[in-house]
Amino acid sequence: MAEKAKTNAMRQLDSKKIAYREHDYTDSGAVSGVDVAAELGEDPARVFKTLVTTGKTGNHYVFMVPVAEELDLKKAAKAVSEKSIEMLKSKDLLPLTGYIHGGCSPIGMKKQFRTVVHETAKNFDAIFCSGGRIGLQIELSPDALGKVVRLEFADIIK
Repeated sequence: MAEKAKTNAMRQLDSKKIAYREHDYTDSGAVSGVDVAAELGEDPARVFKTLVTTGKTGNHYVFMVPVAEELDLKKAAKAVSEKSIEMLKSKDLLPLTGYIHGGCSPIGMKKQFRTVVHETAKNFDAIFCSGGRIGLQIELSPDALGKVVRLEFADIIK
């Protein structure tokens, strides 16, 4: 199989000489985050989905939660001092972040947004997040992720 092109996320990690491992599951047919974790043979608690939201103020925020969990919008709003937040509409994702639904990485977005990760990420030596395209996960330590994305940790799941 020919090597796939580097994504913005991979280029950003490479430019900062941050170690990561690629996990390609393009041919697996896995769609949901839980399916992706199973395809990778990983605990779903270590595999994080990237969710982009809009606050009442109009500011955008990125939240990362384990794939088997659901973002609690009230807890998320409180974590970023907003009255309320809502999920960004799919059609607005690509113009805002440069990524499509299902392939949105917290790394390498067009603009750096405030990013909150569920606090359980600190329990792992390495976590997984989207590598910037559907079918690609990146494995790296929370500390490494924090070198390219300004991370905050909070309880943001239901």
